[in-house]
Amino acid sequence: MGTIDESKDFIPVRIAVMTVSDSRTLAEDRSGDTLVQRLEADGHVLAARMILQDERAQIAAQLRAWCADPDIDVILTTGGTGLTGRDVTVEAHRDVYEKEIEAFGTVFTMVSLQKIGTSAVQSRATGGVAGGTYLFALPGSPGACRDAWDEILHWQLDFRHRPCNFVEIMPRLDEHLRRK
Repeated sequence: MGTIDESKDFIPVRIAVMTVSDSRTLAEDRSGDTLVQRLEADGHVLAARMILQDERAQIAAQLRAWCADPDIDVILTTGGTGLTGRDVTVEAHRDVYEKEIEAFGTVFTMVSLQKIGTSAVQSRATGGVAGGTYLFALPGSPGACRDAWDEILHWQLDFRHRPCNFVEIMPRLDEHLRRK
């Protein structure tokens, strides 16, 4: 799983949380609450939070707006990653990605397999990068959000994690946009 290098300082990242749901309100958003509680407990900053309906264009537009915001480093979405007709979060993410982090979905599936068995095949969790911002689409259950944070994001969003982590390469994510 790696180790934490205590000789390095922790670097908090600014994280936006979007819940994708046709029926939930902020008061009923247990998955979003789970993510907010965990990211804040780990010392990160909640940069923005909202609920959007399962509308691909609307989700993609908000993802792009947050990617353009210099005060947001990471975007976490929860919901809309399943197989039904209204589940369009993955497609919206892929509309925005410059690069997909294929292994994120693979590792999430491995974690889920240990928790929920073969039902893990129904998740389409994904991750990617756009405009120097990390984006992760997580399933809409609190358990899935807990698993994604505790088993993957907690470690990868900690600059001290070794052998490597997402935070240490963050300054280079948009280097292709700066080339002359």
